[in-house]
Amino acid sequence: MTEQKQLPPLLKLALELGPLVLFFIANAYADRFGFADSERIYAATGLFVAATVVALSINYALIRKLPIMPLVSGVVVVVFGGLTLFLQDEIFIKLKPTIVNTMFGLVLLGGLYFRKPLLEIVLDSVFELTEEGWRKLTLRWALFFFALAAINEIVWRTQTTDFWVSFKVFGIMPLTIAFAVAQTPLLMRHDASKKAEEA
Repeated sequence: MTEQKQLPPLLKLALELGPLVLFFIANAYADRFGFADSERIYAATGLFVAATVVALSINYALIRKLPIMPLVSGVVVVVFGGLTLFLQDEIFIKLKPTIVNTMFGLVLLGGLYFRKPLLEIVLDSVFELTEEGWRKLTLRWALFFFALAAINEIVWRTQTTDFWVSFKVFGIMPLTIAFAVAQTPLLMRHDASKKAEEA
């Protein structure tokens, strides 16, 4: 069996976060390029959509596959970003994180219901866990995705567009990293390779 190609971690991070960072920068500085205040979110959304397509294309060109999570997120960015630009209504791009996170949460819960460990596919994971470990980790991530969806709804409905854009970059990402790190004890307790060595 041939080993699947993997992107270097820093390049993978750049391709996944790059479009979001460009979205933030474009929203912050679009007025310097002649966009009115009310137009900044549309300029940023256009760049976000284009950068997402470019990032997915580079990913595919390098390893001839697209990870599930960035692919699903990318499709929703293109669809809802396109609706934002076509209808000139920023609500669509603001709904994108709610929809993506809710979808991931539902998929993971569906996998639990049908006793299929979908988390490894969704997160493009490299962990080897026991069945109990996958079940517990899947439930935690599903609940976390639902929490992110709820937080996004609260933020975009109660705060300014600029605050929402900043929160996407400087709020959601640190929260996700902190949550992932907090799962380390569970990963260590249910490491399948260690269990095999002990057997």
